Amino acid sequence: MNSRRRPHHDHDASFDEHAIVTSAPKTEAAGVKAVMVSLKRGVEQMGAVRTATALTRLNQRHGFDCPGCAWPEDAGGRKLAEFCENGAKAVAEEATRRVVTPEFFARHSVAELGGRPEYWLSQQGRLTHPMVLRPGATHYEPIAWDDAYRLIADELRALADPDEAVFYTSGRTSNEAAFLYQLLVRSFGTNNLPDCSNMCHESSGAALTESIGIGKGSVTVADVEHADLIVIAGQNPGTNHPRMLSVLEKAKANGAIVVAINPLPEAGLMRFKDPQKVHGVIGHGVAIADEFVQIRLGGDMALFAGLGRLLLEAEDAAPGTVLDRAFIDGHCAGFADYEAQARAVDLDTVTEATGVGREQLQRIARLLIDSERTVLCWAMGLTQHRHAVATIGEATNLLLMRGMIGKPGAGLCPVRGHSNVQGDRTMGIWEKMPETFLAALDERFGITSPRKHGMDTVDAIRAMRDGRAKVFIGMGGNFSSATPDTDVTETALRNCTLTVQISTKLNRSHLVHGRTAVILPTLGRTDRDVQAGGKQVVSVEDSMSMVHLSRGSLHPPSDQVRSEVAIVCQLARTLFGADHPVPWDWFVADYDRIRDAIAAVVPGCADYNARVRRPDGFQLPHPPRDAREFHTHTGKANFAVNPLEWVPVPPGRLVLQTLRSHDQYNTTIYGLDDRYRGVKGGRRVVFVNPADIESLGLRDGQRVSLISEFPDADGSIVERRVDDFLVVPYSTPVGNAAAYYPETNPLVPLDHTAAKSNTPVSKAVVVRLEAAQP
Repeated sequence: MNSRRRPHHDHDASFDEHAIVTSAPKTEAAGVKAVMVSLKRGVEQMGAVRTATALTRLNQRHGFDCPGCAWPEDAGGRKLAEFCENGAKAVAEEATRRVVTPEFFARHSVAELGGRPEYWLSQQGRLTHPMVLRPGATHYEPIAWDDAYRLIADELRALADPDEAVFYTSGRTSNEAAFLYQLLVRSFGTNNLPDCSNMCHESSGAALTESIGIGKGSVTVADVEHADLIVIAGQNPGTNHPRMLSVLEKAKANGAIVVAINPLPEAGLMRFKDPQKVHGVIGHGVAIADEFVQIRLGGDMALFAGLGRLLLEAEDAAPGTVLDRAFIDGHCAGFADYEAQARAVDLDTVTEATGVGREQLQRIARLLIDSERTVLCWAMGLTQHRHAVATIGEATNLLLMRGMIGKPGAGLCPVRGHSNVQGDRTMGIWEKMPETFLAALDERFGITSPRKHGMDTVDAIRAMRDGRAKVFIGMGGNFSSATPDTDVTETALRNCTLTVQISTKLNRSHLVHGRTAVILPTLGRTDRDVQAGGKQVVSVEDSMSMVHLSRGSLHPPSDQVRSEVAIVCQLARTLFGADHPVPWDWFVADYDRIRDAIAAVVPGCADYNARVRRPDGFQLPHPPRDAREFHTHTGKANFAVNPLEWVPVPPGRLVLQTLRSHDQYNTTIYGLDDRYRGVKGGRRVVFVNPADIESLGLRDGQRVSLISEFPDADGSIVERRVDDFLVVPYSTPVGNAAAYYPETNPLVPLDHTAAKSNTPVSKAVVVRLEAAQP
């Protein structure tokens, strides 16, 4: 074990949720405070020297890719500090000197650990040894790697059908590991490859594939920097993608207008103080949003539909000045049907659904009309609704009307949350990969991939719940905390005969286990990866389809930690035997060999090894962006035509959205403060409009329970509840509320999902608030 690690005692991350202190929300993001927080977290977790070593290599050409968000680097040049506050926190969490050893598990039973908060678990440090929880045992105990592989292989071979196994993946996995993982799964005989995309941007992929023929965004960083108009809908860059603020600052300097559409007035959309510039240290920074549209939850589709009608009316008033007729006629299908529907949109209904007045709606329409280069960005605020796919289709219609696809400075920009979540999908982590991919895989390796579609995340939970799936293997992530309907999900995992977690750090999913449970500790992005062929590098894909290398350099937490590539290959070797046609041992020795295989199978990846070694890597092809080619069923870009939907607020109820605090990334809790929203010392808060607090007979600072109500299959109402939340007055639309996940995941029913994408609807949960009993 590395002697510099600190395994001696458990890290004290206890807290009292009743000590929460609230203050006025911030109106600016970043600044000197962000730098101080970043350095403080780094030194606490890593020490001063390791902090300096890690942060100076973060997002650099010869360094490692941030394990946080998927926002791309600027190919035009990189700063010495090419990271944000939350990126620095992500590195501190991964490169921490704290470790979770076999002695830790000997001290703590699974039951005891299961009672600890998620924050406490994550603060204990990096996993150092493979561990096993035997049937009936109270504690995890060490297991040798070879024995762990045999145990897992035996359980898989004992299944009656390969489809009884579920293979989950998080977005942090490298391209090389993801490619081999899906190869193992398909060699085993199933397409059960749920991943975190199912819970975030699956709606974007479904909508964009229908509209433009590819489920990825069509812009580059340069496009955003040179846009005339940037519309940011359902996204909070200041917390979730802070480096995007630097790009927005450049766009503003170039004359761009920014429209922010969001239920909450987020600090990062108001003002950005770049700590690497004088005006960000001693000045007032840069105002970001020129227009803030405070929209009601679920009202985005109505907003985009209303704007579509106004654009058509503007074209009527000045023919030939609004619609790009050449683009519509030459590259689009379905415009006539869309036009008929858009002209029938009732603007009073739009106001009712959105809370946006007619005057502001007219101003946004005029901005769209006057812009020659428009970029539309969005994130979970659009994707996690019942009508999410239709909403994104309606937003895309606006850009199609104006010819904003395949044009410099314009296009669609779904901002992916987790680093390399897009790369995982490119590499084949999807339950419905197309025939062309499967055929190429079979030809390259001499296997026979199954063609039956597999299960996504929600369907996998249903299958485990119902006993149709019995083995769960998760490569990264925190499945039990990331998924909806917590009680149902945990019951589903406990129904399994075996659960396996390939992880860097301790989390809740290690404690929600099957009859047998295995923990396999793996390298992180920051760690040095040395195999038989020498030091290895991996590759990732960012949110704008750029593929580049990532080179870890820090000492791993122990000599028992294995890379994801090694774990996949050695498990496959054990499962399939030495005669399997895939050369697993050969791959693990030298990752260049994996990249050569990727080049032979994955579209757009020819000559992978050479191109990925360019200073900024290479960009994958995107036919709509590159040549205005649309590989849809019509061969053209398709206007979306869907019935208008929104989310009414029932009497005496609120519509709740779940969201992140500024001190977390996905399910990883960095700390207990949400500096930008004015919350300190806890997470069990619910943000409510003051008018709703009064009308519901509540008061500021009162403790309440949140109860969601949904009809069961027989029509009866099923209630789900979470208790002991502090009411915080906040600027939300009347009838709407917000609270953090995973604390509120129990309120989201498993079957409350988006049409077509099956994404959990975490941004529109009808709840009632009940005062806590004294």
